[in-house]
Amino acid sequence: MSHVSPSRPDQPTPTHVRRRGRLRRALGRAAAALALAAGIALLPPAPEARAAVALERVTSFGANPGGLNMYVYRPASLPANAPVVVALHGCTQSAQIYADNSGLTTYADRYGFLLLFAETTSVNNANKCFNWFQAADIRRGQGEAASIRQMVAHAVSSYGADAGRVNVTGLSAGGAMTAVMLAAYPDVFKAGAVMAGLPYECATDVLAAFTCMSPGVDRTPQDWAQRARNAYPGHAGPWPRVSVWQGDNDPTVVPRNADELRDQWTQVHGLDQTPDRSSTIGPNGTRRDEYLAGDGTVAVEVNRVPNIGHGTPVDPGTGAEQCGATGTANFIDSICSSHWVTRFFGLDTSAPDPGGLPAPAGLRSTGVTSSSVALEWEPVAGATGYAVYRGGTRVGRPAEARYTDSGLGAGTTHTYSVAAHGADGVEGARSAQVTASTTGATATCWTSSNYEHVPSGRATTSGGYVYAKGSNQNMGLNNTFVVRTLKESPTGYYVLADARCP
Repeated sequence: MSHVSPSRPDQPTPTHVRRRGRLRRALGRAAAALALAAGIALLPPAPEARAAVALERVTSFGANPGGLNMYVYRPASLPANAPVVVALHGCTQSAQIYADNSGLTTYADRYGFLLLFAETTSVNNANKCFNWFQAADIRRGQGEAASIRQMVAHAVSSYGADAGRVNVTGLSAGGAMTAVMLAAYPDVFKAGAVMAGLPYECATDVLAAFTCMSPGVDRTPQDWAQRARNAYPGHAGPWPRVSVWQGDNDPTVVPRNADELRDQWTQVHGLDQTPDRSSTIGPNGTRRDEYLAGDGTVAVEVNRVPNIGHGTPVDPGTGAEQCGATGTANFIDSICSSHWVTRFFGLDTSAPDPGGLPAPAGLRSTGVTSSSVALEWEPVAGATGYAVYRGGTRVGRPAEARYTDSGLGAGTTHTYSVAAHGADGVEGARSAQVTASTTGATATCWTSSNYEHVPSGRATTSGGYVYAKGSNQNMGLNNTFVVRTLKESPTGYYVLADARCP
């Protein structure tokens, strides 16, 4: 072996050595920027906690373009056709840390569902963050998103899990990746819970990720929704239900992101951004806003946790609504979010129906005038009264199973639903919707190109697409080639009516 003498300090460094040094420094800066964009430079590294939960490593689960690891937690009494919950850890964490501290295993044991932990590595990201901001990892069939999808397929085929009851949750970068999976694979996931995460496609590169996390990015609900729909253009629904969790003192992923997530997923579900029901839950008074689908189920909920920063809310203890541990960074003593998430996923078999009362049946319109709509429905046993909703707005609380909505405009169309409530005033599930129109005025119709609808005040534009003013229906691209018919009823409110106007 030949001997090479070390260079003296006054000797020039060889060119190839200088180049390698510059390359290493550049790679180091890139890794640091990548880590900071994922929200971890502001957080202390998570120490490896003592493993309290036995996870099963799955070394071969099929195609793995994202280079992820798969772990499974199987309760001792796992039933056949069990539901699945996919869990995605936060930055600097691991599958083991998330399993040991989140409290999810408590409810997997209690209610019998399979937990699937996906894990990324420092090879993918310097601080072990899921790459929620890398275009190559958030598209259907690509990168990390495709690897997680393959894990789900393996769980169904190898563990006999129920493909129709697959849910996903995650923290921080894992929360943002949860939104990725809901958008890219809405045909796979029934519901998701985003913990301190971000909307789908908030960023597709490192620099944009900085702004997304703080101060946040404000886009219209239509823009956000279109980004989610574009992740799988062929999907016509149904869309996954979404639960959003956000600490109100989070300095890393600021609370504004909860609003943008709400805007994205309510719009995807065709709902407005006004909550249909608000309440407080848990021992700390977490505020919950719920956005209901036409059948009365909760399509989207937003949980704003008071007095906590960036992390998964847990509540250590042995009570029915307690779970988790706080010995590791970013698991915060507050409320057992896993209890409420499990219930949102429909896995808590002990949970009663909302309000303890079923949705009223037989809602129908029994008469209309130029200014009113009369409604009736079947009485609900145990109800002391009802709540009548026009769209997302409650317009009456009758004691009997009938109501007349008055003061309406002539020739206007309205959609109604109704819920029963008990003596405590807590409303149950909403009924199926019914639509009724008042008599009188004739609707005005307008046919022109999308490009002409916008300056005429009948539509707005966002992200190259045109949306009907009032109904916010997507009319297609903003150009002179797409011709659509809009019906105006009432004044200033437009709906698509290409084949049914007036």
